[in-house]
Amino acid sequence: MPTRHDIRNVAIVAHVDHGKTTIVDAMLKQAGSFAAHASESLDDRMMDSNDLEREKGITILAKNTAVKYHPKDGGDVITINIIDTPGHADFGGEVERGLSMVDAVVLLVDASEGPLPQTRFVLRKALQQRLPVILCINKTDRPDSRIDEVVNETYDLFLDLDADEDQIEFPIVYACGRDGIASLTKPEDGTVPADSDSLEPFFSTILQHVPAPEYDEAAPLQAHVTNLDADNFLGRIALLRVEQGELRKGQTVAWIKRDGTISNVRISELMMTEALTRKPAEVAGPGDICAVAGIPEIMIGETLADPENPIALPLITVDEPAISMTIGTNTSPMVGRGGTGKGADAKSAVKDRKVTARQVKDRLDRELIGNVSLRVLDTERPDAWEVQGRGELALAILVEQMRREGFELTIGKPQVVTQLIDGKVHEPVERMTVDVPEEHMGAVTQLMGVRKGRMDNMSNHGSGWVRMEFVVPSRGLIGFRTEFLTSTRGTGIAHSIHEGLEPWFGQLVTRNNGSLVADRAGTVTPFAMINLQERGVLFTDPGTEVYEGMIIGENSRADDMDVNITKEKKLTNMRAASADTTENVVPPRKLSLEQSLEFCRDDECVEVTPEAVRIRKVVLDAKERGRTASRAKR
Repeated sequence: MPTRHDIRNVAIVAHVDHGKTTIVDAMLKQAGSFAAHASESLDDRMMDSNDLEREKGITILAKNTAVKYHPKDGGDVITINIIDTPGHADFGGEVERGLSMVDAVVLLVDASEGPLPQTRFVLRKALQQRLPVILCINKTDRPDSRIDEVVNETYDLFLDLDADEDQIEFPIVYACGRDGIASLTKPEDGTVPADSDSLEPFFSTILQHVPAPEYDEAAPLQAHVTNLDADNFLGRIALLRVEQGELRKGQTVAWIKRDGTISNVRISELMMTEALTRKPAEVAGPGDICAVAGIPEIMIGETLADPENPIALPLITVDEPAISMTIGTNTSPMVGRGGTGKGADAKSAVKDRKVTARQVKDRLDRELIGNVSLRVLDTERPDAWEVQGRGELALAILVEQMRREGFELTIGKPQVVTQLIDGKVHEPVERMTVDVPEEHMGAVTQLMGVRKGRMDNMSNHGSGWVRMEFVVPSRGLIGFRTEFLTSTRGTGIAHSIHEGLEPWFGQLVTRNNGSLVADRAGTVTPFAMINLQERGVLFTDPGTEVYEGMIIGENSRADDMDVNITKEKKLTNMRAASADTTENVVPPRKLSLEQSLEFCRDDECVEVTPEAVRIRKVVLDAKERGRTASRAKR
């Protein structure tokens, strides 16, 4: 079959924070992608263009870039299309899409941490698609690097995932992505490769081991939609890989939809990626990754084909969702009243507030267009929907994006998505890898025991750190991270990955303490906080507006307590003997959106607005809650 030698398509896959985006930056700089803009200052992590990606330091969306590589022997310029995929299993839909566009993968592994759960996840996906693998050991300059052991652990992982002989015979590149240096010779632990001063060995390995796209000259056009984007002038843009034939600007093609129906459409714009920008093009051939405009309703997984002979490509399939949460409109007494709760003061900030059910539903439907791993189901209430996704982080990121766009929402406690298999209820389980100092080993084992975690493996690297592997039900990990960081004094590292379904584990009690609930509306006073801080940990600052049923702290006991957080000190004209004594207000504990979702119990929910995140009872009225509790006991 004819082959296109002027192009290579490769994805970079790795665990979170092993350096994918940094090494892509170095490739862009060294391939001369920015020669024309040499005077411009270049940011770190240029591929992480999203605000949330930069804040959290993780890749959320799979993105593609193209590097024009000039071989040292003076041959023709070769285009290397690179897909930067997320390292987190919660964004697995992005990984699966990215892998459908490429012919090989670069597996990046940290020279100290070695293969971790998400490494297993992304590698499993690549091996299932029979893609060749190049192993890149990154961060060789870390003082605690252990290169030989990490290479052996990676071989073990390949064997564990039933890789065939061709896949196990992978080439190894040693790199320091931050310095932009790679070598085929193993450096000493803790050092940068000494026999190279650039990524040239990395580029030559990619050209040698990534198969060039093959095609059939007589085959009709076939192009697979793998991602979507939007432009203010062009409307919806479809990113696709051309499998066979040629795609031209102005061409009429057959659009094969997900349901099998076919309609003819015209390509109004055709663009190819160069570095980080899209440039107009006239034609895209087999193996090219391009962007087209002119089809406003096109969806991921659909095919553009020859109108005379339309042949559909297989749809992209993703793993089943494991976690769900209810997302609805804001139903609290403070809806639409800004951060302070005082409507008049915040009118300008509240103008663009999105608080209606129609706006929330439209936004969730828009999210479904580009996010293949998400599902939205109707509930009994017309203003709330059940949103299912891969994990807690993926759903929290969606809520955070909506909050920044001006939405006010009520979010229910995350739940697991169960399935009925052979008449028995099965629930998702996760494989949890925990790295902790030896002195915290007992605390972590105890935490996992409460959550019905089963230890599968334990290894001691001899450096004072222990690595433990547990299989634990997914619902046991809701709220786990906060307790884990507290128990290990912030030193522990924990990562989990979906492991399949197992029979229902039974009842889990993960939060032992009750809530402190405000019993009336008003403003938080320092006087009330001083009286209440012995009862538990408070979440609110003095001067914060509260309402009945809002949770203002965590009780030190197991049951909930209704408290008056707005109580004021009575003033008299008599000077008290204790007037000169001062009392300090303990600073409140500030909960992030993820921590608030973890803290929730079944009868609690989270109110999310652009300015504030508040935890509240589902039923705000204290008497009604009391009646419900007594009915449940009877």
